[in-house]
Amino acid sequence: MASTIPFFAPQLYIPNGVANIDFYTKGLGAIELRRFSNDDGSIHVSELSIEGAIFHLHEETRNPTSFSPARHAGSTVTIGLFVDDVDAFMSRAIAAGGKVASPAQDYDYGYRQGDIIDPFGHVWMFESRI
Repeated sequence: MASTIPFFAPQLYIPNGVANIDFYTKGLGAIELRRFSNDDGSIHVSELSIEGAIFHLHEETRNPTSFSPARHAGSTVTIGLFVDDVDAFMSRAIAAGGKVASPAQDYDYGYRQGDIIDPFGHVWMFESRI
């Protein structure tokens, strides 16, 4: 019987022709679970997991409602990822090519958070409870 526990699996869009997703594997420690490639070797769909949290990368299509952040020079979503060590995730993401949108800091509501923009324009918020 399938699990009845709900969970989110973000579907992130990347430009057509992308073949290198090292940012996710090296910068975020993601494990690629499976991939469907196009004839030219570019990624059609890749399923990845970060410490059990699953997300998918999809190449852009002609769908007018699903697109990579680059198409409109910004993202409408921030992917919040709870981690044990925000600073370690920030450092690894920066070393792999991520750009700091907001440095890691402690907030009075009890979280440590920092934001990174990945090479495709997706915004990642690393956070932990303090």
